[in-house]
Amino acid sequence: MDGLIIDLRGNGGGSLQEANELTGLFIDKGPTVVVRNNRGRAERQEDPDSEQLYHGPMVVMIDRLSASASEIFAGAMQDYGRALIVGSQSYGKGTVQSIQPLNHGQLKLTLAKFYRISGQSTQNRGVIPDIIFPSLYDGRDIGEDTLPDALPWDNISPVSYRPYANLSPYLPELQKKHEFRTRKNADFVYLHEMKDYFEHYENQKKVSLNQERRQLELQTMRSQRLAIENRLRKSRGLALLNNLDELEEINNQEQEQKKKDKEPDAFLKEAGVILTDMVKASNNKRLFTRRSG
Repeated sequence: MDGLIIDLRGNGGGSLQEANELTGLFIDKGPTVVVRNNRGRAERQEDPDSEQLYHGPMVVMIDRLSASASEIFAGAMQDYGRALIVGSQSYGKGTVQSIQPLNHGQLKLTLAKFYRISGQSTQNRGVIPDIIFPSLYDGRDIGEDTLPDALPWDNISPVSYRPYANLSPYLPELQKKHEFRTRKNADFVYLHEMKDYFEHYENQKKVSLNQERRQLELQTMRSQRLAIENRLRKSRGLALLNNLDELEEINNQEQEQKKKDKEPDAFLKEAGVILTDMVKASNNKRLFTRRSG
């Protein structure tokens, strides 16, 4: 196998033990995450064994819905230089909770915070990808930092660890090729257009109270959205929509067909090409071996 993609988009996390063991599959030894309790005591989790299952190039995909244990794994892979992280900023869930039963309901207590081995908290800021994909998730509505009284981001001293590779020298060329490819990629063009569309109308602070003018504004919005959808459908050779009322039903049907066909989406395809570019750019089988220091 020349390369591996781990897709953690939409993965809300779960078990700290699983994140620790998963990280251990791609390193031979070393710390994976640090947990600091409310008394300031820090305890680091270690790779449970010295076996490294896979030594080659990797890409890890994340998005705004990747949280908690997913962020621990992605952050560890980024810190070790074991994988290139692509996608959008993750959720920012960097706290440990415990559920206490009550006579009526439950009480959720925050007991500790996660820290990457580099010392950075994943709280609020999450993991920032090396190569960023467009996202339709609104960061003002989704993410730990949107919650009331969320704990702030902070950092601690890094723990001792040895990276496998320094991928930063390859990033400018990988980013350049990615931008050149996606500039004319219909799916990426669609996502950028939709993002601009939503931002334009969500940032409007005034609407007309004149009924006719308001109806015209709504008609313009729907016409613009319909044009964006039809440009994408035309690029895919699909039948054009007559109106937006058809959109939801047709999209659901097409999504179900894609699942049956197991067709990779545009982001997954692009991640594969980025991985191929990284393998070609490095041209060095020893890229992911331990570096001294």
